[in-house]
Amino acid sequence: MHNQKTILITGAGSGIGRDSAIALAKREHRVIATTHSQQSAKELTDYLHSHNLEMTVFKLDVTNSSDRNKILNYDIDVLLNNAGQGESGSLAEIPIDNIRSDFETNVFGPFELSQLALRKMIKNDNGTVLFVSSLAGRVTMPFLGSYSMTKFALSSGAEALRRELKLTTDNVHIALIEPGGYATGFNQKNIAKKYKWMHKNSYFYPITDQIKSSEEKYFNRLESRSTRSIVKKIVKACESKNPKLRYSAPTWQCVGVQLMRMFGR
Repeated sequence: MHNQKTILITGAGSGIGRDSAIALAKREHRVIATTHSQQSAKELTDYLHSHNLEMTVFKLDVTNSSDRNKILNYDIDVLLNNAGQGESGSLAEIPIDNIRSDFETNVFGPFELSQLALRKMIKNDNGTVLFVSSLAGRVTMPFLGSYSMTKFALSSGAEALRRELKLTTDNVHIALIEPGGYATGFNQKNIAKKYKWMHKNSYFYPITDQIKSSEEKYFNRLESRSTRSIVKKIVKACESKNPKLRYSAPTWQCVGVQLMRMFGR
């Protein structure tokens, strides 16, 4: 048995966030599922009605201060910082504003939101903040440097915050969720972005077809078809009385990352 908790999830309109919200609702938690857009919120609400599931659903753009302040209306036991985006392209030429946008969504927004949630958690001496990083926050790959930079930063910041809070309380917890590659369409959406601006003046224009082919083969081999393994870890982290630092899946990708790190990658 597990205690019912109030869990707020960002980026719950699709992919891992949506699947986690549904899994937690089925386990009778009070889920507050937030989405980046009003349209995504409507689509999720329609799905819930057709499947007899209950959640609170509304738009929350983590880069918007007014949206972030909405969480002050709720007493949250768990904040799951899942919202994220990824720009792609070589760091030799990617527009710096694209990198800045990744940091706003993947790093600054989640930490600003977490500071708001922590006000009540620290006052009540109870709560958990989860940051969805990535195995790409431990080992990067070409042309996804911007995304990986944000995930390295997010993981580092979350670990520092965890160690800081442990100096003052044993009851407010920080943990990381590290998904590997899953077939949600997220990776394909990200890698396609660079081709909107990598035109004939790009250093890499002559090998564009080679890059596309390599990326397609890589993700076809890498991605797990079901999000079940990482959703299971997220549910475990949400329900844990004393969550560990890292929850990673799928296992075979985690092992691969560990081996690459051991051998100097």
